[in-house]
Amino acid sequence: MIEKLESIKNEALESINECMDEATLNNVKSKYIGKKSVFNEIMSEMSKLSQEEKREVGSKSNEVRNEITNMLELKLKSIKDEALNKKLENDKIDITLPSKKRRIGSRHPLTIVREQIEDLFISMGYDVVSGPEVESDLYCFEMLNLPKGHPARDAQDSFYITDEMLLRTHTSPVQVRSMLANAEKKPFKLICPGKTYRRDDDDATHSHQFSQIEGLVVGENISLSDLKGTLELFAKKMFGSGREIRFRSSYFPFTEPSYEVDVSCFKCDQKGCNICKGTGWIEILGCGMVHPNVLEGCGFDHKKYQGFAFGVGIERVASLKYGVTNMRDYFTNDYRFLKNFDRKEM
Repeated sequence: MIEKLESIKNEALESINECMDEATLNNVKSKYIGKKSVFNEIMSEMSKLSQEEKREVGSKSNEVRNEITNMLELKLKSIKDEALNKKLENDKIDITLPSKKRRIGSRHPLTIVREQIEDLFISMGYDVVSGPEVESDLYCFEMLNLPKGHPARDAQDSFYITDEMLLRTHTSPVQVRSMLANAEKKPFKLICPGKTYRRDDDDATHSHQFSQIEGLVVGENISLSDLKGTLELFAKKMFGSGREIRFRSSYFPFTEPSYEVDVSCFKCDQKGCNICKGTGWIEILGCGMVHPNVLEGCGFDHKKYQGFAFGVGIERVASLKYGVTNMRDYFTNDYRFLKNFDRKEM
């Protein structure tokens, strides 16, 4: 039996030495020291031996098993090292090759403009307030002095979900919610940035989704001159310190009086160009003094309190500020468009 163990050891070591991969090595291991190996067959016959023979065979079997196991471990390490070296050789990096430039995204122009406007009004003491984009007819129209049957409420212009719920057409409902939440009816100043939705054909100058920032100030002795001074500061901040503004009479149900506001053309300095269409002025927003019906509906005494409101389209400001001629560019996530705003001084 001692001779058999020695013979198994020699065969196993020779087979291990010839192995070229891990799978073959595992087969050799199973053949010589596995559960059904020839080694275990010999061990099962030890019960027939005398005590003296058992001690001798047991010592030899431990010696054989240890030698085979150690040889298996060394061979496995050798196979793995060789495989790793081949992989490193095949995957080595050629440092003489030109590098590939990583294209890193930039802040979106609409985000830049929105944050600039927010920073301006925050510096003037305004709060930034947000609200739901799915809004009720009550807050979106009725409390803003737009009665049932008003053309602005038509389904052809708005995305109605039910008879009473729709995607908001402006951010004015946030103003209504803020006035109603003002339990003590204290004076306040706020702006409401956010997305709005109206039925429209998407083209270079129109989109069914667009962004607005609306402002609202309510307090005692608020006048039209306060509104004008605020908007002058806004125009100078966004379009240059030399800008002037002018008011043109208009109509909005929630303000009285109401105005459209133009800014002097920042490209031609009022001499006339393609941007201002030869007029020297560019329309930028709508505004007015808050209608007494709106104040009263939200719990403010219109005899004691007055207010002004304004609303500006962020896409409108961004297009004028950066010369963007196609509104669809804002929504395509085209890197070639967005990279123009990587390092531009805003």
